[in-house]
Amino acid sequence: MNLDSKVPSGPLEDKWSKHLKDIKLVAPNNKRKHDVIVVGTGLAGGSAAASLAELGYNVKSFCIQDSARRAHSIAAQGGINAAKNYPNDGDTIWRLFYDTIKGGDYRSRESNTYRLAQISNEIIDQAVAQGVPFAREYGGLLANRSFGGAQVSRTFYARGQTGQQLLLGAYQAMMRQVHDGKIEMYTRHEMLDLVMVGGKARGIVTRDLVSGEIQRWMADAVVLATGGYGNVFYLSTNAKNSNVTAAWRCHKRGAGFANPCYVQIHPTCIPVSGDYQSKLTLMSESLRNDGRVWVPKKKGDDRPPNDIPEEERYYYLEEKYPAFGNLVPRDVASRNAKIVCDKGMGVGPTGRAVYLDFRDAIKRDGRKTISEKYGNLFEMYENITGDNPYEVPMRIFPAVHYTMGGLWVDYNLMSNVPGLFVAGEANFSDHGANRLGASALMQGLSDGYFIIPYTVGNYLADAELDEIDTTHQAFDEAAANAQQHIDKLLGVQGDKSVIDFHRELGQIMWDKVGISRNEEGLKQAISEIQELREEFWQNVRVPGEAANYNKYLEFAGRVADFLELGELMARDALHRDESAGCHLREEHQSEEGEAIRNDEEYSYVAAWEFQGVNGQLQEELHKENLEFEFVELKQRSYK
Repeated sequence: MNLDSKVPSGPLEDKWSKHLKDIKLVAPNNKRKHDVIVVGTGLAGGSAAASLAELGYNVKSFCIQDSARRAHSIAAQGGINAAKNYPNDGDTIWRLFYDTIKGGDYRSRESNTYRLAQISNEIIDQAVAQGVPFAREYGGLLANRSFGGAQVSRTFYARGQTGQQLLLGAYQAMMRQVHDGKIEMYTRHEMLDLVMVGGKARGIVTRDLVSGEIQRWMADAVVLATGGYGNVFYLSTNAKNSNVTAAWRCHKRGAGFANPCYVQIHPTCIPVSGDYQSKLTLMSESLRNDGRVWVPKKKGDDRPPNDIPEEERYYYLEEKYPAFGNLVPRDVASRNAKIVCDKGMGVGPTGRAVYLDFRDAIKRDGRKTISEKYGNLFEMYENITGDNPYEVPMRIFPAVHYTMGGLWVDYNLMSNVPGLFVAGEANFSDHGANRLGASALMQGLSDGYFIIPYTVGNYLADAELDEIDTTHQAFDEAAANAQQHIDKLLGVQGDKSVIDFHRELGQIMWDKVGISRNEEGLKQAISEIQELREEFWQNVRVPGEAANYNKYLEFAGRVADFLELGELMARDALHRDESAGCHLREEHQSEEGEAIRNDEEYSYVAAWEFQGVNGQLQEELHKENLEFEFVELKQRSYK
């Protein structure tokens, strides 16, 4: 596997501009000769499809939802970062870059992360031009608020609906190209395989989720923007439809899967309330601007929170991290919530929750001001829990939210498979071992609007592509492979439901590959996942038929892939014998529970190459060494 990152030489701040000067171009009259497939219609996929089509390429866009607007980007609440420095509080592109690479615990490429910070300001200009209704100050300037891991206010927001508003901007840009005939839109189509011809990505195979028909699609390049794999844990803040299948099938065709063990656990989510739940609900990180996180100092204190006096409250983040307080990065906040709950100081019926209290903010700023900032989030919380957060503290606990791992890509966002580009959360590139809040939307739109349109052209300008169509034997083989997999799922006819298998897998992952990991637990997880996968293929029951709308069959295929991915995640976490960001190995932590890295041995990207499944998953590890020319490696501190 070739892991050439193709990072340009020269000073950090000049790499992207130098690369743009050197990048190869496709003439306007030649762009219309090229077909590009974009899988996924979230912020990364929607913006990429719109931008490529506007340049003149013929784009085919695919999503599993009934509308492109239902992509999971719509669920993002809190905001999007940019180094505009509107509050005049000292922000710069360098500071955004440094906060991001430090937040990721120095496990991402310097060059990719700096480019993300550079492009951030252009994203805001683009969104405003599209009419995205960002919050504004009284005088008309765009408003900012703070997020974790930063000491400046750089987060632009639209109340608690920032993802939805940004997605509508990308969606309208995309639908204009659909109207003009430059994008062919295929909803309710699930990618089941990548088609390779001459060692290059040349198309995909999909299943029409309504009719069940297996279909073939040819292109000169494929852009994968299908999001993350957090649903391997069963319970997460992801939509139930979010899955790893498209990315995993590309992995099985040779695309390296990088850093799969890096999973972000978001500290502010509504706690689990019962076994019947199928997902969890996020409460935006922006709430930590005004909400104070605390637990009772006394173990097992079950008094109503408003009856607990101030001197008997433990504001643990404010006390441990005075420089950042409640706005520490997500991995730090999540670990500390687990620590206090493990000590018996948790609250609520299960003892697996902490308080997020707005009493002081309401007293200081007034209920009207807090409502203007967070009103829809407060309503959502009350609808779900029955508690009014204006009157009593929210109860929150960490939950799986985002995945920093993904398919390996170079500086051009192309995987090691020529012609396969990967954008947004589906790639590994920008966030290292922990993503800072409000950076996911930034990356998705950076990739889609401002990087992919250049780098796809750079590839197509001199790519030697065979003249083929969908009757090529590679399409025959991929289509047959997809159909065989479906037939195998339907043919088991066992006694156990897909959901039962998924729930069991999720429990293994949460218990042993969750907020903290250790060698013994990871080895147990690998063994248990192998046994569960074997049982799945012997005893899963998938009702219905292949030739119609069959939700059971959809989920069965995705869970089958999760059962392979889960093992790889555990193996990656086992091999990385250090702590870094969200990856806390209990063997490598300070007395206060802080992650301790091992830069001498593990300062690299772990990219796994699929070799097969024979009882156990067979993967070969490849390493891309991370080189830091412009920042000094040191242990993170937010104290």
